[in-house]
Amino acid sequence: MMGESRELHAPKGRILIVDDEAGVREVLARLVAQEGYEPWEAPDGERALGLIAQGPPEAMLLDIRMPGVDGMEVLRRAKLLDPDLPVVIITSHATVKDAVSALRAGAHDYLVKPFEHVDVIRSLHSATTNRGLRRTIRILSERTAEAAQLHEMMGPSATVSRLCTDVARVACSDFTVLIIGETGTGKELIARAVHQSSPRAAGPFVGVDCGAIPETLFESELFGHEKGAFTGAERSKPGKLELAEGGTLFLDEIGNMPQGCQAKLLRALQERSTYRLGGVKPFQVNARVLVSTNEDLEAACARGTFRSDLYFRLNEFVIRVPPLRERKDDLVFLARRFLDLTNTELEKNVSGLLPEAEQRLLTFDWPGNVRQLRSVIRRAVLLADTEIGEEHLGLPPGPTTVRGAAVVSELPEEEEGLPLKQLVRRATLDVERAALLQALKSTGWNKAKAARLLQIDYKTMHTKLKEYGIQNPSRVTQSDTDR
Repeated sequence: MMGESRELHAPKGRILIVDDEAGVREVLARLVAQEGYEPWEAPDGERALGLIAQGPPEAMLLDIRMPGVDGMEVLRRAKLLDPDLPVVIITSHATVKDAVSALRAGAHDYLVKPFEHVDVIRSLHSATTNRGLRRTIRILSERTAEAAQLHEMMGPSATVSRLCTDVARVACSDFTVLIIGETGTGKELIARAVHQSSPRAAGPFVGVDCGAIPETLFESELFGHEKGAFTGAERSKPGKLELAEGGTLFLDEIGNMPQGCQAKLLRALQERSTYRLGGVKPFQVNARVLVSTNEDLEAACARGTFRSDLYFRLNEFVIRVPPLRERKDDLVFLARRFLDLTNTELEKNVSGLLPEAEQRLLTFDWPGNVRQLRSVIRRAVLLADTEIGEEHLGLPPGPTTVRGAAVVSELPEEEEGLPLKQLVRRATLDVERAALLQALKSTGWNKAKAARLLQIDYKTMHTKLKEYGIQNPSRVTQSDTDR
């Protein structure tokens, strides 16, 4: 019955039993197996240390008096290999001095032969529980450090705190994560934070820019190829998916992936195996997949440019990264951070931003998001001598921008003397038209996205554009399917 139970349930971990007496090892191995662990046996200290070096067990039951390397030396060297390894000393040569020495050297417990089975089991449970708590504390500490690093990179706002919460929540799983945000918002930072907070953190993080690979080379780049698979394939080459073995594959701007590769990626994710281009032998897929997009993938599915079945497979967990214009609490923090970094890079000592420069940063809408802000600040530090003024920023001149609308600062001469009601009406129309134009420009003339940005419905957007005679300068008509 015991053997059947072990076949049905995977062992909870390995317990290393170190004793020069075969009979003692046999008894302890039976107790360990009954508790659901896999017994590892070593008749001497040297072989015990060799097994620990292969992969630390959950705990070790260790005799002190053994030929060759004794138990105290094994304990000391085992702690160097794995400081968190719980060690239970079991010996027939019990002395107070040995017990004190063992506990001071890091032993978890000290039992005397002949031992009671219940005492061994109790001590074993205590040791493995203690190890589990240490592991949990270490993971939580690493995640706290990762969250602090994300705040340092992205800003102190409540929005970034929510992103940190999302990262911590999903990192411990193996879920596929869809990261949505405009270009330059920091989607790769989020992906790296998920990877670094995950159990796969020791594995590789492999990034692929789906928009930078020619369609004809995409399958080879992602899945690899065998020698002779196509003209010029003079040797076999692993793809990015294979190189991410044991780690994370990050597919940036997944909306640019060719449809043929979309189908192959879906199959690889579902079956956890795939083939190199031209290959006949599959390789196992052991990589977590994170993807990002600045595109509305639901709209792309409706247009038929992105597979809906892949979309549903990818969005097991969604993280939305807001644009910089919606994170004004982070803006000045980021500007000062980029200023400090550029001072170091250029060996300058620009002390900060003048109030008017900060105000200009806050009223600009940042269509290029954090990436644009970084470029602006780097150029400003290069130009400034002591402090950054508005003239150093190089932002487009014109009326101040507030949430996509132009603020009228003074009246044209031809409007002087008009009634207040008429002036307000004209100013309102000017502001509304400017807001529509700016929203369209910042979304690449995507009317559906511009409508969402301005928080109006799609029909109202069409009506307003017709009313103001606003047309895309490139004469490209947006389809209703971009909703």
